[in-house]
Amino acid sequence: MEWYSLTPLDVLLFREAKPFSPGAGSWAKSLFPPMPVTVFQGMRSLLSFVPFHNRDKPHHNIRFLGPFLLDEDDQVWIPTPKDLIGVNKAQPSTEANPQADNLWHRLDRLQPYATQDHWHFLKCQGLIANDPDPDLPPLVPPQLGKDEYICGLNKPWMRAAKLPTYLEGKFPNHPESFTREDFCDHPWGVQVLPHIAMKPGERQVKDSQGYFTEVAIRLKPGWKLVAAFENPAPEVPLGRGVIRLGGEGHRVLVEPLPDFEFWDNLRCYLTPNPDQRIAYLLTPGLGLAGGENEPIYGAYPRQWQDDLIGCATDKPILWGGVSQVERKLADGVRGNVEFSLLPQRAFVPPGTVYVFKDLPASRELLIPEQNPQKPWLSIFQNLHYGLLLWGK
Repeated sequence: MEWYSLTPLDVLLFREAKPFSPGAGSWAKSLFPPMPVTVFQGMRSLLSFVPFHNRDKPHHNIRFLGPFLLDEDDQVWIPTPKDLIGVNKAQPSTEANPQADNLWHRLDRLQPYATQDHWHFLKCQGLIANDPDPDLPPLVPPQLGKDEYICGLNKPWMRAAKLPTYLEGKFPNHPESFTREDFCDHPWGVQVLPHIAMKPGERQVKDSQGYFTEVAIRLKPGWKLVAAFENPAPEVPLGRGVIRLGGEGHRVLVEPLPDFEFWDNLRCYLTPNPDQRIAYLLTPGLGLAGGENEPIYGAYPRQWQDDLIGCATDKPILWGGVSQVERKLADGVRGNVEFSLLPQRAFVPPGTVYVFKDLPASRELLIPEQNPQKPWLSIFQNLHYGLLLWGK
């Protein structure tokens, strides 16, 4: 794969999947970082045009990985693992320090409920014998040392160079493995963009769809996106150029990154060893929790239920789709079927961590099994949705 940087030339706007219609009091918020398919389609626009009747199979198998964050020092940043917690040690002091709870001297990770004896006084539904509908037991804090307490870890981004340290699992006993500089807050701010449509020839706002507000993203100076693009047809190279990315015609500069070694250090964690039982989700995944014909999505797929003993995640990412919906009228009668853009799938956010007692059958990608009747699954596979990295 060839790596490319995407430098914003303006603010960026990727509307969230919440239904939106212009009008007074309407806000269109932005989803950032964008979904892989959004960046992929933008980068693909740099390819030379290939007439449809001349396209062969390789042109339909372009592979993509990303996007991730890249700072001014060309360091990649990825979502912080959701199971990391900061641990501090109480120090005798005569003065109160309001910032002490925001500091940590070492990091630890949440542990499966079944492995922590000091939490057994809490009963979990998933551990009741012969429970017909067991729930997944929670991950709980580990047993701490004397004078130690949990002070939290509220930084959402971690240096990708530190991910092998996390996956090796030795950091709880080595406080020097991580420093506070290995984590950072969101490297962007928001910019409110009001839109006002005036009545022709008047100084009045239109009564219908005359005013709405969009919330755009502005990356901090020096920060950009980075993604990998692999074209199986070398005669159609991806060059350097400016592309449109997101809404409102905002643009980014795409430039190649020669000798970029980010992925070389993580490739070895794609296949789990027999002693590895922890999986880190690098890109948005899709866990099918319902039946084969039931598009119900959860934090993990139903096939993992017998092997999974813990999961640390966040709220799902609701992302687009096209629906034919029936509008309910005032008298309760449903109206005609109308076209609508509604969130069709709930994606598992990157940074989610899974803990297994036994390795599951599907270990590479957190997406539903391939189905010839669902060609979009092959697209998810080529774009590396639900990429899992394995550790101890």
